[in-house]
Amino acid sequence: MQLTLVHVGSRSGSKDLYEALIQEYMNRCATRRGEPACRTEGFRTEEALLEWLDRQRGRTAAVAVLLDEHGRQMTSEAFAHWLGKRQEEGTQQIVFAVGPADGWSDGARARAQLLLSLGPMTLAHALARLVTAEQIYRALTILSGHPYHRQ
Repeated sequence: MQLTLVHVGSRSGSKDLYEALIQEYMNRCATRRGEPACRTEGFRTEEALLEWLDRQRGRTAAVAVLLDEHGRQMTSEAFAHWLGKRQEEGTQQIVFAVGPADGWSDGARARAQLLLSLGPMTLAHALARLVTAEQIYRALTILSGHPYHRQ
């Protein structure tokens, strides 16, 4: 299963401190044996992201998870369980998306299989991406029984 963390907005620079941390978590995911590969992508507009999502076809369509203030809040364990269920179902790709500054359109929300909230506070895009990257890694360690979550 491929996990992709995407964002809509300006491109992150190589000197962006958040970007280095995000890549650290994505790299940790990609190097764990028997677990999904993780990567990141950036898009300038919501429309570009949705067009890209429509092209992500394998045996199954990509599952779109949009980070949204009105979305479902989960504990790390519940998130791991949700991710594990997608893996058991044979999902080939899950895309976690941090949206545009003005929020997602109704069309984008309708396209999503899950609206996910990181909590009631508003976070900067880079920080939301970092938290999501860490939670993806945490979920994978929970699923594999790795002690990271208990530390």
